[in-house]
Amino acid sequence: VQLQASGGGLVQAGGFLRLSCAASGRSLSTYDFAWFRQAPGKEREFVAIVRWTGGGIDYTDSVKGRFTISRDNAKNTVYLQMNALKPEDTATYYCGAGKVFLFTRVHSYDYWGQGTQVTVSS
Repeated sequence: VQLQASGGGLVQAGGFLRLSCAASGRSLSTYDFAWFRQAPGKEREFVAIVRWTGGGIDYTDSVKGRFTISRDNAKNTVYLQMNALKPEDTATYYCGAGKVFLFTRVHSYDYWGQGTQVTVSS
């Protein structure tokens, strides 16, 4: 199984980006998908999750109301729409997949993408 994250880039504060995470190798329609991010010198932190059913969505407090996670099982792809971006959102964003219980923990996920860089300028 491979996860390919894309869509990162450089934007000004207040701008938007849409990240994609495409899975290949097998269907992950029964897996939970999440986005994490890691800023330089910091640990990887949970951002958002969408359960395999399409429900069970949750976000870290700092992105609630600005980010939206969604999935398209037919395309084996998960998205993260990021609006009203702030400089503190600057990080490498990773997508993870797994059958998850403790969804904020990195080690709960079986598969990881390679990361896509998001840089928000002030």
